Amino acid sequence: MSDQKINLYEFEEKLYDEGYHLICGVDEAGRGPLAGPVVVASCILPPFLRIEGINDSKQISAKKREELFKIIIKNAIDYKIVFISEKDVDELNIYQATKKGMLEAIGGLNTQPDYALIDAMPLGELKIPHNSIIHGDARCASVAAASILAKVTRDEYMEKMDVKYPNYGFKKHKGYGTKAHLEALEKYGPCEIHRKTYAPVSKFFSKQLSFQFDETE
Repeated sequence: MSDQKINLYEFEEKLYDEGYHLICGVDEAGRGPLAGPVVVASCILPPFLRIEGINDSKQISAKKREELFKIIIKNAIDYKIVFISEKDVDELNIYQATKKGMLEAIGGLNTQPDYALIDAMPLGELKIPHNSIIHGDARCASVAAASILAKVTRDEYMEKMDVKYPNYGFKKHKGYGTKAHLEALEKYGPCEIHRKTYAPVSKFFSKQLSFQFDETE
């Protein structure tokens, strides 16, 4: 076992030694994109299970993520994947929307965890013992597993949105603000799944509001 793998399981191993057995990892995908939902996943892996190649979803290839996704859902004691819509992101703000998703992902598990390891987000509302770990998806196997579940699910969703809204290239950039995406926004304006409060999407709605105001003068 490499040092990296030992480090990835360090949090879980310590908790197992303390008597915790159902440890839930929690992470999200999609806080930064201009379009689409935030997807949050929770995942309880069997104690002492070792999954070869597991890591932060951003650090591994799409093909490897898809392979690991299948392994994780096959072996997990339980998992839950939650979608928080772009409308919720606009209404709540991204921080509160992500928190909502994490609480729903933990609360929606059929198996009640006795401890939660969360990527970065403080969850003071959570009733079970928990730890919010900065860069948890790169430091903790359970969080990395949740990261992979969330990332693969969101990517697949954005590929479906690419079929529905073919002008924006969602299949390639998954809603992130790439040059091609920004150019498409300028050419076609935003679609229904764009986040209205995110710059530069927000400027299109500011223009509409300004126009409507001028029309009433």
